Amino acid sequence: MITTGRLTAAGVAIATIAAATLVLATEGAVAQGLCEQLWVERNSIYKARGYCFKTQRAIAYFGNAGCVYDVEAMVPLMPGERARVNQIQAMERQNGCR
Repeated sequence: MITTGRLTAAGVAIATIAAATLVLATEGAVAQGLCEQLWVERNSIYKARGYCFKTQRAIAYFGNAGCVYDVEAMVPLMPGERARVNQIQAMERQNGCR
């Protein structure tokens, strides 16, 4: 095969697709890590205030020892904590977190 040092249109297209795929995969991994951090921070606030978790994921991570409140809305959060939870939830929505 003889190369001329030039990229063909097909070669450029393949390189562009590969680069875009890498960027999307990297962004997905970053978003997943961010979602995990947000989830932990938000639920740490609830754990500290006595919330009884319902999902297996949260129970496995935080446990329910010492929990008092079964209803999330009944957890007595300080105004700053409530504001942070609201901010985290907005960030979770913005980043497509589940």
